[in-house]
Amino acid sequence: MKIQKIAVLGAGLLGASIMQAAKARGVASQCVAWSRSAETRDFCRQTSYCDAVFETPQEAVAGADIVVACVPVDKIVPLLETCVPAIKQGALITDVGSVKAAICAEADRVLPPELCFVGSHPMAGSELNGIAAARSDLLDGHLCFVADDERSRRTGAGTRACAFWEKLGMRTRLVCPKEHDAIVAHVSHLPHSVAVALSAALASKPLGWRECGAGGLRDTTRVSAGNPKVWRSILEENRSEILPALELFLARIESLRNALRDENSEQLLEILSAASAWRLPLSMQ
Repeated sequence: MKIQKIAVLGAGLLGASIMQAAKARGVASQCVAWSRSAETRDFCRQTSYCDAVFETPQEAVAGADIVVACVPVDKIVPLLETCVPAIKQGALITDVGSVKAAICAEADRVLPPELCFVGSHPMAGSELNGIAAARSDLLDGHLCFVADDERSRRTGAGTRACAFWEKLGMRTRLVCPKEHDAIVAHVSHLPHSVAVALSAALASKPLGWRECGAGGLRDTTRVSAGNPKVWRSILEENRSEILPALELFLARIESLRNALRDENSEQLLEILSAASAWRLPLSMQ
C-alpha cells in the first residue's frame, strides 16, 4: 500500500534526499518537513518535492505514516520524545543516525513501549552539507542498516523499515545495534578519523602544497570536509567502538613506519600487497 505521508524532521542532506527519492519513486503521496533552521524551512518552500513545511516538529508529524528523524545523533531521541503526543497510532518512526546502540537504548528508556520505533542508518552521504546538496539518487544502491532488537521485533518496525528503505532504492541489513556500532566504527568512523588526521597534518604545511596533490589526495581526504559538529557528535557517541579501531590503525601505521625505518623492503612489500589485495575488490563494484 502506498504511503500517504512522510514527515522528515531535519531537512538537511539526508532528510531532503529522502523526500526527493520518495517523490521520484512514487513512494509517498505527500512529503512534509520541519527544520530547526528558518533558512532551511524557506528553502523547502521553494522546492517541488516538499509539500508542506512546519514551524514545529509536532505539527510536521501529525497524521504521518512514517516519521524520519534526520538530526544529529545526540538530538534524535529527545526530539522524538517531544513529538510522541502528536504521532499517529501505528506510525513507523525511524532515524538516520550513524550510531545505533545508544539511540536504541535511550529510545527504550524514554519512548512509550507501543511506539513503533526502529533505528536505521542509511550508509549514504556526501562531504557536502545541507539541503542544497540533496539528490534524489543519493540513496540508490547503498546499504541501510536497520536495528534488530527487542522493540523492532515486537512491534514489527524492523520489517516495515526494511521495506521503506528498499522502496527508496537501498539495500537493507538487519543487525544488532551493538554489532552495527562495531562495524561502522571500522568501515566509516575510522576512515573519517584518518581523513581528518591527514588533513590536519597537511594543514600545518605551506598552503600551496594543497594545490599540488592529485586524485589520491582528494580521495583520501574527501570525507574530512564533512560537518564538524555532526561528526563530533558521532565520534563521541561511538567512542567505545572507535577507540579500538583507532588502536588497530595506529598499529598498522607503526608497522609501516618500522619497515621504512629499518629498511625492511620485504616487510614493506608485504604490507603494501596486503592492502592492495583488500582494496582491489572495491574497485570492481
